[in-house]
Amino acid sequence: MLKQKDLKRATLIEACIKGECTIKQVANALGLSERRVKQIKKEVKENGVKSIQHGNRGRKPKNTISDETRKRILELRSSYEYEISNFKHFQELLKERENINISYSALYNILRNAGIKSPKKHHKTKLHHRRKRKESEGMMLQADGTPFDWFGDGNQYSLHGFIDDATGKITGLYMCKNECLLGYLEVLRQTIENYGIPISLYPDKYSVFFPPKKVNDHITLEEQLNGREKGITQFGRIVEELGIEMFAASSPQAKGRIERLWETLQSRLVTEFRINNIKSIDEANKFLISYIEKYNSKFSVVPISNKNVYLKLPKRYDLDELLCVRFERTIDNAGVFSINNSKFQVMDKYLPPKTKIQIYLSQKIGIRVKSNNKIYDVQPLELISKDIIDNTLLDYHQCLPDVVIDLINEFYLRDAKAS
Repeated sequence: MLKQKDLKRATLIEACIKGECTIKQVANALGLSERRVKQIKKEVKENGVKSIQHGNRGRKPKNTISDETRKRILELRSSYEYEISNFKHFQELLKERENINISYSALYNILRNAGIKSPKKHHKTKLHHRRKRKESEGMMLQADGTPFDWFGDGNQYSLHGFIDDATGKITGLYMCKNECLLGYLEVLRQTIENYGIPISLYPDKYSVFFPPKKVNDHITLEEQLNGREKGITQFGRIVEELGIEMFAASSPQAKGRIERLWETLQSRLVTEFRINNIKSIDEANKFLISYIEKYNSKFSVVPISNKNVYLKLPKRYDLDELLCVRFERTIDNAGVFSINNSKFQVMDKYLPPKTKIQIYLSQKIGIRVKSNNKIYDVQPLELISKDIIDNTLLDYHQCLPDVVIDLINEFYLRDAKAS
């Protein structure tokens, strides 16, 4: 049985064959060329009215998805690895991991017809004007951390990250138990090693970046003599030394690009962790190194300007030494100094009394001191007597003393707070 469109075409063609109307009139009525009308007229004369019906009608399209593939897709969707992925991510993973190449619309129809909804929620939020991107790569990085149940075990861990404002590239990601100095220093390390030193950094007002207001009222005399007007955090000191300008966002919406990054990662990373059997912070941090490349290849954009303004790290810097908590102290006659009422001794008898030293503290190096461009080992005072056997100092860096671990927890891993 002919459809309405074909019935109209058949009626006009038959009228044309009988001489009741011209080819030109039929062409205008059907929106076809006169040449095409002549072809149809010839086909009808030879094969009858049935030739007007499209030759493929009733045939199964070549690109029809087989019942076997549909079944396989639904089986994969209900599996632990894929069940919480959003539809777009699921489509990508089917192609990457299962060799199933299917369009988004076809996949959407299969899943929705099976009563499956995408877990990605679109919240109705107040619209904010999107700030124009910076022109050049490296001109400004947005910085932030977000707590989330990344492993689906009911525990929230903080993911720290930087994103380039001009390109949307992630320059570093690092996970810690809490939002802390260590997380941001490791993201800074990744950024410097893989891209360089950015011109500016745009974080929130957390205590890692900016000291509480009350701290600004307690600038030391020495700092005032050196021209400092405000207090500074350990992270602030490091970025200042690198010449990075740092200014605080007034609200989450002000640094919307990294806020949207967290939405994307919270939707995708949980699934990526599942399919790669990642269940711990250490495993996650190893995986994130390669995942950054995958994310950037998919989501980054071309900057307005092709000029890259990242700066190379000067050769005078050692990153392990730079990315440390740093204190200044003066040793006494026995080469002893204190931090938080814990006493330490510099293990070098040639440093004269009253020498000013720089103390470096981090998870990577433990605690060491620097004076006159030389690095010296340090021991907690209470351990010195029992750790010297036959005048040989045991390497305490193989197992950090509790007092050093306590200092690292205090200055390196302490939770960030809003200032």
